[in-house]
Amino acid sequence: MKNFIISLTALLLVFATSCNEMDQYPHNAVSSDNLTEEDARLLLTGLYFYMQNKPTANGYLTQDVVGGELVRGGATGLKDPILLVKDLVTPESGFVSGPWDGFYTALYQVNSLIVSLNKLPDTASRNEILGVASFFRGLLYYNLVSRYGEVPILEAPVSGDIAASSEAEGWSFVEKNFQTAIDYAPVFTDKNYVSKQAAKALMARTKLAQGKLAEAAKLAEEVIGDVNFSLADFDQIFRGKANREEIFTFANLLNESSVNLSASLYSRSSANGGSYTYAPTTKVMNMFEPDDKRTAISVDMQETNEVINKYPGGEVTTDPIIITRLGEMYLISAEAQGLAKGLGRLNELRKFRGLPAVHPATEGEFIDAILQERRVELLAEGFRWFDLVRLNRLESDLGFERKYNRLPIPAKERSLNKLLNQNSYWTN
Repeated sequence: MKNFIISLTALLLVFATSCNEMDQYPHNAVSSDNLTEEDARLLLTGLYFYMQNKPTANGYLTQDVVGGELVRGGATGLKDPILLVKDLVTPESGFVSGPWDGFYTALYQVNSLIVSLNKLPDTASRNEILGVASFFRGLLYYNLVSRYGEVPILEAPVSGDIAASSEAEGWSFVEKNFQTAIDYAPVFTDKNYVSKQAAKALMARTKLAQGKLAEAAKLAEEVIGDVNFSLADFDQIFRGKANREEIFTFANLLNESSVNLSASLYSRSSANGGSYTYAPTTKVMNMFEPDDKRTAISVDMQETNEVINKYPGGEVTTDPIIITRLGEMYLISAEAQGLAKGLGRLNELRKFRGLPAVHPATEGEFIDAILQERRVELLAEGFRWFDLVRLNRLESDLGFERKYNRLPIPAKERSLNKLLNQNSYWTN
């Protein structure tokens, strides 16, 4: 990924202070009436910067924290994952509002570009930019809908109070954007750039989230069968080596990044240092089977500190942020096809990771096996909580109240947007 640290000057949309995160005005931007395709491409480069940075480190780690996989690091931190979640997940907390703010800040940029693109002639080059921008909007709304449920759907920069749409309308909007990306985004050339294949992978994820299993399986199988991709070992994926597993990854280079996952996950005992904000639970440390090739790259001991080991930069440097990779597609295909047809995909992945085949006898046992494999394969990549939510397992597996199946709409945002009601999970 080329260096795009804020060298775009007037072409980047710089924000002025505004009344809420959905109501922001650029005071230094190219006029949408005079935008050229060259301008649009420079603005698109800026979107990569906003998209990788605005969720914040907590935004990337939300699902692993709320999914009960992480506790406070250090000797005095909260060691009960349930108590930690109850402490962090409130309408007033920055843990909840920070990612919301980031998603809508990035959305303003994306929508500004899409509105400008819609005024340009309908050319292949313009449509390619539209495909990438739509991918980003789909990704933003996937995160918003899966976390908060009922959220405002915005297709253009707006001002004023806006009511939330239904969750079903939100999912439909996610699909609409990923379909535009599938239609128009460029074909895969590099994991650090949006592609049709990346859009197809996230559409498979979206279909699975809604229980549209046949469609999810078909899309995942198309990505698995793509000649650009093949499974790779974890030391290649998470240690910066060449591999063909990553489908889309934010480069997250040190000189352009404000997100450092490793600093939150590594301890002072590591060679690169770390704040050790979060540590894996004892269950996470012990969940790996003997001979699992993923173990050493997933978790480690730094003196007496148990750590997540997928992001090794510590405080010295940043690490790439993987958005989607082939291992996820194997698990989507397996789950969506069910025991009879999907078991082969599950065991194919397990064999590649050094593990023996599993032989569940019922669909229930098969889902248990899928959920466990996703837990191990995708640890600290932002999946665990929503996996439990979409499979109706959060309350039974972790003992949470029903309301924790969604994050609350931030109180700060509701105070600024008088039409924005709290979602139904946190009002009942």
